[in-house]
Amino acid sequence: MPTLALVRHGQSLWNLQNRFTGWVDVPLTERGREEARTAGAALRGIGFDVAYTSALRRAQDTLAIILAETGLDVPVIRDAALNERDYGDLAGLDKAETAERYGAEQVHTWRRSFDVAPPGGESLRDTAARTLPFFDRAVMGDLRHGRDVLVVAHGNSNRSIVMRLDDLGPEEVVTVELATGVPVLYDLDDAGRVTGKRVL
Repeated sequence: MPTLALVRHGQSLWNLQNRFTGWVDVPLTERGREEARTAGAALRGIGFDVAYTSALRRAQDTLAIILAETGLDVPVIRDAALNERDYGDLAGLDKAETAERYGAEQVHTWRRSFDVAPPGGESLRDTAARTLPFFDRAVMGDLRHGRDVLVVAHGNSNRSIVMRLDDLGPEEVVTVELATGVPVLYDLDDAGRVTGKRVL
């Protein structure tokens, strides 16, 4: 029975500074690196066969730290399909200042609705439309072949995957919170159906 582990990257510099990040390639903080080390320690003993990550360094660096902690040397596939949601014109802006400028309700809608995109950016639905075809083809392909898979990506790309695996609707998925550096493990059967889930 294959295992899938989903990990959101450790705290990034702009997470710390409360800025919209999206596709901007910001580094991890020291706390983020420690979160990655903790995730790696929690994942020791799972013999992953392959790892996937995004095209962004905060996810790639988190994955590298996790692999170092687990002592695993596995193929790593990097793909922009797993990138964070593109926040468009909001990228780099302070979230509190943006709420003062546009109104808290509007910013909440941009951040938490399923199908309303921020100016120049992606909605969660847009992110899922980018992430899920890659997940279905590549990641699920490995899982269906019995391989244990580690995915280190981002809050919204991982949220899209959770939506699929947990069979959540648009109203449900927007309430899902994925903490930085915390592994979520899924057990799947040979057909790719979820048989168990746990948070480490």
